[in-house]
Amino acid sequence: MAAGNLHESLLNSVGTDIVTGALAAGTVIRAEELRMRYEVSLSVVREAVRVLESLGMVKPIRRLGLVILSMEEWTILDPLVVRWRMAATPALQLRSLTELRVAIEPQAAYLAAVHASADVAEEIMRLAARMRASGRKGDVEAVLEVDIAYHRAVLRAGGNELLASFDTAVAEILRGRTHAGLMPKFPHPDALQWHFDVADAIGNGDPERSHAAMTKIMTRAFTEMEDAWEGQPRLRTY
Repeated sequence: MAAGNLHESLLNSVGTDIVTGALAAGTVIRAEELRMRYEVSLSVVREAVRVLESLGMVKPIRRLGLVILSMEEWTILDPLVVRWRMAATPALQLRSLTELRVAIEPQAAYLAAVHASADVAEEIMRLAARMRASGRKGDVEAVLEVDIAYHRAVLRAGGNELLASFDTAVAEILRGRTHAGLMPKFPHPDALQWHFDVADAIGNGDPERSHAAMTKIMTRAFTEMEDAWEGQPRLRTY
């Protein structure tokens, strides 16, 4: 296996072990132990550790080793962390992430209607039209990819860098939801229309209507997910 693939494989393995608790918070492990546990070279271990340290998941302590950090320390919305959490406990993570989308995306749509340039508004409308066309054909994979592009475009269109930074996490959420089998087989016609309504409101500079239409999209997404997480405990972060 190529070095790059080994690095990615090790990173995914250790990241998944941390989010599942197989490597529990407070555990101390040495690089040599990781090398033996995952059967890779020390150079591959060091590369993976650098990424995990940047994500707040491990802390190297001299003469001791690597300390596994608790979830409160993680860069929780980094796409890698989102992906690992989604793979480990999809229903539980989708609950938290969908609640966050409900809070964030209507406001992003509002700001997009206020600040989006004509070119950006036209692109969002094109994506909405493509999504509706793919949905009518029943092309689920095409709908997913266009839906990701659409929501990323809306998040970036308002000119708020913090909202824009959420775009890659949304992509992981939507892909993870699909891979976990929690996405409806065919998009609902109402949802397709609401995406079009958001785009139309952005193009016409109508923030209230844009906010209202995106709220409908998020409310439906939340409702579709409720059965998946029913009975699941909430995460405790205190």
